[in-house]
Amino acid sequence: MKVSREQVAENRRNILEAAGRLFRAKGYEAVTVSEVMKAAGLTHGGFYGYFASKDDLVAQSLAHVFSTSAPLGDDLAGYVTQYLSAAHLADCAGGCPMAGLASETSRQAPEARARMTTSIRLQIERLSQDMPAATAEEKRRAATGSWAAMVGALVLARVCDDPQLADQLLSDTREWLLAREVASVPPAG
Repeated sequence: MKVSREQVAENRRNILEAAGRLFRAKGYEAVTVSEVMKAAGLTHGGFYGYFASKDDLVAQSLAHVFSTSAPLGDDLAGYVTQYLSAAHLADCAGGCPMAGLASETSRQAPEARARMTTSIRLQIERLSQDMPAATAEEKRRAATGSWAAMVGALVLARVCDDPQLADQLLSDTREWLLAREVASVPPAG
């Protein structure tokens, strides 16, 4: 039975979503192609009709998860608060792929590293737009530092086996970033 183009596109999207969640939850090496296909509701045999290899799946799933991530919106403080929250800390499979996969991606194929690099650039550009600084260079520098602090805090909190320290890492970084944002907003009038 021939599968429609729409069904092929939906199957591919389901594979990418399943892979993105599984990779963030377990890491690339711990996830098999069979596991991804099963989570997508498909058979292992159909995998190569969609992807050339697991490396291709890794790169494509990174592109997909970053392209479907929620936008920052207009509320930078709200974004920082949500990102550095206990809920985000607990949601490895649905959380930030940068925090979940950055160190592992450094050991992946060049295509996966290129996808991660593109996402880093885009996130810094997005954050730069909302940074309350005078010049474009100051905005970029503030965005880079803020993004690095947010991702770093989440990574450190996730690796902690001490829940109180994990919470402290998130809350200290959140409060530090929010204080920097408030302190750098020029006075009205």
